Amino acid sequence: MSPDSSQTPPEAAEVPDRRPLIAFTWLWVGAPLAYGLYELVRKATQLFTG
Repeated sequence: MSPDSSQTPPEAAEVPDRRPLIAFTWLWVGAPLAYGLYELVRKATQLFTG
């Protein structure tokens, strides 16, 4: 084997930046989850305090 055969991918196959998609996905899931938890705590407080 020659030293030219490395395991690194060629430069033409660069991976696109997915950080905006990941941030959007966290917001898409996290916002309703946070609202649901807020409502749960609010209604549980009403239930136990009268």
